[in-house]
Amino acid sequence: MRRVAVIGVGVTKFGKHDRTSAELFAEAASEAIIDAGVAPSAIQALYFGNVTGGETERQLHMAPLAATLLGLPTIPTSRFENACATSHVAFRHAVMEIASGVSDVVLVGGAERVLNVPTESATEFFAYCSDASLEQPAGLTFPGVFALIARAHMDKYGTTEEQMAHVAVKNHRHGTLNPKAQFQKEISLETVLKSAYVADPLKLFDCCPFTDGGAALVLASEEVARKHRRPIWVLGSHAATDTMFVAEKRDLSRVTATERAAQGAYAQAGKTPADVDVVELHDCFTIAEIVATEGLGFFEPGTGGLAAEKGWTSLGGRLPVNPSGGLKAKGHPIGATGAAQIAEIVTQLRGEADRRQVEGARVGLTHTLGGNTATVVVSLFGRD
Repeated sequence: MRRVAVIGVGVTKFGKHDRTSAELFAEAASEAIIDAGVAPSAIQALYFGNVTGGETERQLHMAPLAATLLGLPTIPTSRFENACATSHVAFRHAVMEIASGVSDVVLVGGAERVLNVPTESATEFFAYCSDASLEQPAGLTFPGVFALIARAHMDKYGTTEEQMAHVAVKNHRHGTLNPKAQFQKEISLETVLKSAYVADPLKLFDCCPFTDGGAALVLASEEVARKHRRPIWVLGSHAATDTMFVAEKRDLSRVTATERAAQGAYAQAGKTPADVDVVELHDCFTIAEIVATEGLGFFEPGTGGLAAEKGWTSLGGRLPVNPSGGLKAKGHPIGATGAAQIAEIVTQLRGEADRRQVEGARVGLTHTLGGNTATVVVSLFGRD
């Protein structure tokens, strides 16, 4: 298998947009292609992620539409949908296409537009990523799923609402350093703790926002990447799946798919958690970040909340987590999120993250979780 590198990244501003998902992706992709310094004609395939386009835009068959808007209507295209992990899954498949020798340059990413519909509609469309036979009719939404996870973690380890609030405060502080983040304003611990409950024990400021946006990456084989002045190498990328049914999950205080995906990615990369310098992980809710830091092996089970409280995951701390602001402050355009996380890690490893730069970062990790913890992808990146 050949080595694969990321040689170009592009991300739109996250927030409310009047453009379509395909147009948002085209903006990000154009930026990524320019960043890569390759001719558009060099791109041999497009892997595109989108989740709710059929519901919010009445638009399916979006991958060839995105390619057409880019002026590349004849390249092979594929659309991916794996809930919130969508464009990270697309990325993994693009890596495999290049590693296997099928292509040398592949464009990958995703986009989402959901702020053009009412909040209750967006909540319903997001819930389509859960089981439609039992859970949706019962009224279980994702805030409810992660409230169950939070309560299980609190009961088992003594994690507190205040510790979860520290995650929100930290990520909003990081978001002020990211010009493309949806929210660029600090919040206080008191603000989080006094916000209204959405699904007890999760409050409004424990939840990430609905977001529009696009993100794109240009991947290349080693032969092509070596001609680039700043390739960031894909060290490993592994996916794992868990049962879709919440009632079948034996221990809601952990996400076993995260643990298995992380183990596979570390093995591929020949790395351990101690080798990682910077992390972008899936903080759709504050408890999700706490559980992920444990599942990825950075902290012992039950101590992720303490890590947030002590500032170990802040910029300047032991292991900076979500310097971009994470989903919590940067925003969560579902189909674009995984690619945007990778773009942030590439920017960090290049040393180009400006005020949010993690000094000396050489190894980065991305973690994206889909739906009710049923899909997880973990990837590791490094520079020469």
